[in-house]
Amino acid sequence: MPARNKVKDYLPNGYYHIYNRGVEKRTIFVDHQDEAVFLSYLKEYLSPKDVSSLAQIIADPDSSPKEKSEAAKLLRMNNFAGEIDLRAYCLMPNHFHLLIKQKNERGIEKFMRSLATRYAQYFNHRHDKRVGGLFQDTYKAVLVETEEQLLHLTRYIHRNPIQKGLTLKECPQPSSYPNYLGRINQEWVKPQDILGYFAAAGTNSYESFVEDQRLEEASISVIQNSVIDL
Repeated sequence: MPARNKVKDYLPNGYYHIYNRGVEKRTIFVDHQDEAVFLSYLKEYLSPKDVSSLAQIIADPDSSPKEKSEAAKLLRMNNFAGEIDLRAYCLMPNHFHLLIKQKNERGIEKFMRSLATRYAQYFNHRHDKRVGGLFQDTYKAVLVETEEQLLHLTRYIHRNPIQKGLTLKECPQPSSYPNYLGRINQEWVKPQDILGYFAAAGTNSYESFVEDQRLEEASISVIQNSVIDL
């Protein structure tokens, strides 16, 4: 059985299902702006930082003060592109899911601490100077132990937004699913190894895997130890 609810041991190249929700199940993404800000933090943290180019801008006498200031700001920002890879995500009104491949020890721990603290500060400042904790608890994490579990977990994450009467394509909640279908390319999302399992079956095989309702019972059986009732 997977180790539940926290990263107990570091595994080289281990996959983890990360999730958290608002305290007392309160809304943590009120509108599209909140979602966009959270996604912008993911992009900033997970896009490779070109340290040498930024240093050159700062050292170049022809760089403007504004250019130097922006370069210095980027150099100071936390970056986790070398420590983790994001395989899948979904944002719901009161919770979120991330599927992360950890490359360096404590990579997830450092990334989640920075992400949660920064987003909570933004949220509390924007929404009527709110005070107190935003999230229910420290993030939860489950180690993904098998390839089958990994594939069905992405299906679970991408199907999370389905609402009564809506198809996946019509659901408004942000997720990495469009990356998997080739409709957008968020370079900080890395679906390639997941899609590799489906390459031999045809270009739309992952879409069929996610949207085939007949697989629901099988998926639940495979991932029952990898999720929590949100």
